[in-house]
Amino acid sequence: MKYTLCAALMLASWGAWANMAAQAQRAQVAGIDLITDRTNVKDVVVIVGVLPAGDAMAESGNIAIPTLTGMMLDRGTDSLDKFAIAAELENVGAEISFSVATQSLKDNAKCLKKDLPLVLGLIASELRRPALQAAEFDKAKQQFIGALQGSLQNTESRAEEAFGRAVFPEEHPNRPHPVADFLTAAKAATLDEVKAFHAKYYGPAHMTLVLVGDVPVAEAKGEIAKDFAGWSGGQDYIRPATAAVARGPREVPVVLNDKPSVSVILGQATGLRYRDPGALALRVGTAVLGRGFTGRLMGTVRDKEGLTYNISAGLAEDSIADGSWDISASFAPELLNRGIAATRRELDKWWSDGVTETELAEHKQGIIGSYLVSLSTTGGVAGAIVTALQRGYDLNWLDQYPDAVNALTRDQVNAAIKTHLDPKTMVLVEAGSLGAAGH
Repeated sequence: MKYTLCAALMLASWGAWANMAAQAQRAQVAGIDLITDRTNVKDVVVIVGVLPAGDAMAESGNIAIPTLTGMMLDRGTDSLDKFAIAAELENVGAEISFSVATQSLKDNAKCLKKDLPLVLGLIASELRRPALQAAEFDKAKQQFIGALQGSLQNTESRAEEAFGRAVFPEEHPNRPHPVADFLTAAKAATLDEVKAFHAKYYGPAHMTLVLVGDVPVAEAKGEIAKDFAGWSGGQDYIRPATAAVARGPREVPVVLNDKPSVSVILGQATGLRYRDPGALALRVGTAVLGRGFTGRLMGTVRDKEGLTYNISAGLAEDSIADGSWDISASFAPELLNRGIAATRRELDKWWSDGVTETELAEHKQGIIGSYLVSLSTTGGVAGAIVTALQRGYDLNWLDQYPDAVNALTRDQVNAAIKTHLDPKTMVLVEAGSLGAAGH
């Protein structure tokens, strides 16, 4: 009865959102890949934009410059200072924010339908003509330096840094720079470097802009054509010619004194991008091992053995380049060795025996259900569109995804686990107070 009821609710939800690809419109406007999706949400429009201007684009230059450039966008334009921009947004209850990730600069905005021209105009001005003033640059540097100094003592951040550097080779876009190097770079960064980076990497080429909600499509296209007219330039994402390979086994200790817990990551490079053959099957199989409270790891290492409050498994950073697979957990220092042993035991059993038919059916249902729930908001739809496009799919994938998950067989899932993972070559990172565990 429980399965039947959940399935019925999922189907009802899917009925409301099916054929999204048919509803969405895609066009090139002012050199930008524009997707508009008019939904039944009244009066509200969500905007998500991405362009290749992330940390990986620093190449051989100052590694702090991509983030600092992104931080400068909302600090004034050639015609409005940051206070005027904030006032215009506050007066209409709208929001605009920018963030820098591994390969992308991301813009998130939300406004009422009537204020869409204002918000699109502000986004265009901030992207195209940021003021880049010296005083604001100095403030951005100090803010960035403060955040970096805080992360030096964060066990999770340091574990992620160490893991990424262990599994990805030099020159791979997913290989992170050490926080200490970021600190040195941020202190040495100059405004001229920001201006040069902005001139090279900011432009409509390879930029995607998604508008979802009560979108006046013709008006939006006209505003974008006007606001972005004459803008040029931009660079493509970095797609490695050679995928990373699993290396190991290795143990990487990161000693941080006086920490109440140790952050642990156990995993490897997969050599897979999201849309590669076997990648979806591996993702679904990984859900059986470590997806939330229904995963094996939570059910055993946490619930039965009481060794941790937090443990999960997943794949990451594989939308544009090949990514990684890992188990992430935190353990009290005195429970670290027992926790790692229990984690390895469950990993080995899952890898050797695979998933059962019952587990696969239940986790397919959960994955599809979560996906459908994520599409219940305009922001969720916009995010799903951007993610699908970055992964190399067309808009039809939004409708095809549930069927693709449902079509996976137990044999396909278990074959993907064995083919793409090897517990014997995985890297183990421990970050925190390691003395109590005998290290």
